[in-house]
Amino acid sequence: MDALNSGANPLAGETAWIFSDGKAGHDAQCLGVVDALGVRAEIKRVAPKGAFKLMAPWGPVSPRERFGQPGSHFEPPWPALAFATGRTTIPYLRALRRRAGLATYAVILMDPKTGSDSADLIWVPEHDRRRGANVIATLTAPHRFSPKRLQALRAHLSPEIGALPGPRIACLIGGPNGDYRYDEADEVRLADALGRFAHLGFGLMITASRRTPERLVARIRKTLGDTDVFFWDGTGQNPYPDFLAHADMFLITADSVSMTCEAAATGKPIYVFAPSGGSAKFERFHKALVDNGITRPFPSPGSSIETWSYEPLHSAESIAAEIARRWQKRASMLPGLIGRSSQ
Repeated sequence: MDALNSGANPLAGETAWIFSDGKAGHDAQCLGVVDALGVRAEIKRVAPKGAFKLMAPWGPVSPRERFGQPGSHFEPPWPALAFATGRTTIPYLRALRRRAGLATYAVILMDPKTGSDSADLIWVPEHDRRRGANVIATLTAPHRFSPKRLQALRAHLSPEIGALPGPRIACLIGGPNGDYRYDEADEVRLADALGRFAHLGFGLMITASRRTPERLVARIRKTLGDTDVFFWDGTGQNPYPDFLAHADMFLITADSVSMTCEAAATGKPIYVFAPSGGSAKFERFHKALVDNGITRPFPSPGSSIETWSYEPLHSAESIAAEIARRWQKRASMLPGLIGRSSQ
């Protein structure tokens, strides 16, 4: 990573294709790594239909997409790098590899559930079981909240956040998914937890997600009443980036892995609220964060609120550094083939 930060970037001037299924979380992971690499991103939207969607990630790209042919959405010159995440993007990455060969370094983020030969490099979070010679793992997932971006965000304080008393706590609320339930008892516990922070004098910055039940939002609002709180209602510009930058502490629901990873880039204390349910994979993720001093379970009523610090985690930079190292090694072995391609 030092070479990328020092201006001696071996990939300067190169282009990376990102095969995108349109999911914001997938795009954020890829763009976070591409940003850290310092290369130009080209988003290649993919939306296979019918049998070709059903066969992904194992099947081919539809011939109707004319992959690699002049005038198609996927025509040369081939990029130096290509990224894919999400099952419907994998066939496109494989199609590119067949045509570009070693001229394009192919990366998959998240386990593609296919063979290791689907890409040159596969990244997975540490709580995923997949390992191999071309597999790397980091504790948290990559995202776009780099140290530079967080510093820029901290330079500006909105009136809504500035009016809150300190310390400020960002409350990032998810909702039910395939592993976690939010029964009535969970909702009462969470609302009471937020109320506890408010009555201790914290300034609350609250954002819900698309999965957050309306009844939970209503319960939280009723519990908090007229306390000092900035509860984003979904209108206007999303203040989430400013919440990350200006929080002194976090309370995040256990189902929100991506928000936990982004908060871990700040070095600020993170309390995790666990609703009912869970899974072995979630448990491995949260245990690793606790073991590394990043998070702590939300304390029971009557326990004190603590503070702590840790080295901020920026996995996008770690992944980018490994990609750059491996790309440069290939370039040194195949001079003339690797670099700005016009094939």
